[in-house]
Amino acid sequence: MANGTASGSKEKMAEGDINAEKLKEKANNYFKEKDYENAIKFYSEALELNPGNAIYFSNRSLAYLRTECYGYALADATKCLEIDKNYIKGYYRRATSNMALGKFKAALKDYETVVRVRPNDKDAKMKYQECNKIVKQKAFERAIASDEVKRSVVDSLDIENMMIEDDYSGPKLEDGKVTMKFMKEMMDWFKDQKKLHRKCAYQILIQIKELLSKLPSLVEITLKENEKITICGDTHGQFYDLLNIFELNGLPSDSNPYLFNGDFVDRGSFSLEVILTLFGFKLLLPDSFYLLRGNHETDNMNQMYGFEGEVKAKYTAQMFQLFSEVFQWLPLAQCINNKVLVMHGGLFSEDGVTLDDLRKIDRNRQPPDSGPMCDLLWSDPQPQNGRSVSKRGVSCQFGPDVTERFLNQNKLDYIVRSHEVKAEGYEVTHSGKCITVFSAPNYCDQMGNKGAYIHLRGSDLKPEFHQFTAVPHPNVKPMAYANSLMQMGMM
Repeated sequence: MANGTASGSKEKMAEGDINAEKLKEKANNYFKEKDYENAIKFYSEALELNPGNAIYFSNRSLAYLRTECYGYALADATKCLEIDKNYIKGYYRRATSNMALGKFKAALKDYETVVRVRPNDKDAKMKYQECNKIVKQKAFERAIASDEVKRSVVDSLDIENMMIEDDYSGPKLEDGKVTMKFMKEMMDWFKDQKKLHRKCAYQILIQIKELLSKLPSLVEITLKENEKITICGDTHGQFYDLLNIFELNGLPSDSNPYLFNGDFVDRGSFSLEVILTLFGFKLLLPDSFYLLRGNHETDNMNQMYGFEGEVKAKYTAQMFQLFSEVFQWLPLAQCINNKVLVMHGGLFSEDGVTLDDLRKIDRNRQPPDSGPMCDLLWSDPQPQNGRSVSKRGVSCQFGPDVTERFLNQNKLDYIVRSHEVKAEGYEVTHSGKCITVFSAPNYCDQMGNKGAYIHLRGSDLKPEFHQFTAVPHPNVKPMAYANSLMQMGMM
């Protein structure tokens, strides 16, 4: 009798394994079609039937990497290696996840393992060398960093004597000032894939640094009854889609104000064009054009996802240093009519944070790994109550109850945030109290999502959503300037 039961359970197990394999195949097909959400769903179902399969964890880890859920990707790769420490792809996945999280030493350790096991694998050797280079560079930067106040790039620039060559026929600032004529010419110039003269770029950066450094960390504005503002989410170097927003919604002006909610750069390969356009409009319209910092306006992200490489390719390493200085002065949040709070990421890892706490943040720095400044740039909403570990591996996820308590304490109506690709370009969650807006359609040329922007009117502050689709751009692939490890691991 006992034998009968044993063979019955073996058959059941075998059947479970067969069904799990079918689910894995289904997931693989979704993955090939770049439908990563469904791929994750079916890998998860396969894992429910066969939780001891290292390959399923490794595959789901890669799907999580593609959806930027680096925390989940890392957890799956680690689980994969717990099950089978000889499964080499697991080390690749874990290394890529750690790279994405800026944990270069941990990534290096896994690449070392791969190279040891596969000494003739050129790809592995190249990744190991690339990662080793970054680890050494970081160690060098730490060694030369002193307690002295770091000298600004601005102090070493002699703008007055920077010559604009006779053969340069592009836009120039008028008496050193940005005008609407200059902005229109610059956008047309960029549209033709031409480069702004470095003197003009430096003039914009020096002026914007001075302007941003005078702003508070929490910007507060009042919309009158008859006024409206347009809120845009991530633009991620998609310059031609930015031009399309202005085409659809009108150029920025005092009567057509805009707020761009972070992540202007990285991924898309026209990040310089995007950021110089946005900075130009901020200089032209300081009181009706607003910019908030995203998690990609930071050195670590720029080093990996393309902006640093792009600035160095189109200009110089020195100019990237100045961008880095400028990004540190971008405000972190904006409050509209004391009722709507806008930030790039979301709410906080603990209760009790007030608007006053946001006003007091000393933002002129690279973001810390925890605390309110980190959360404003990195956190995400979740459907269930409470808080949980972040899918990204940084900050946290917060539920509807967290949103409710924060809004009540600060007498606010709702929050607007960005930071996540949404199929429709926007999403309303937490009973209408948490709105996500994302303005990079067909993100990275592969997600197929719409973009959106929001109109808010002073009369009722009721969000009005406008969707748009991607427009063609010159044949320069996303991530063209990204760290080669990221290009290989992600795309």
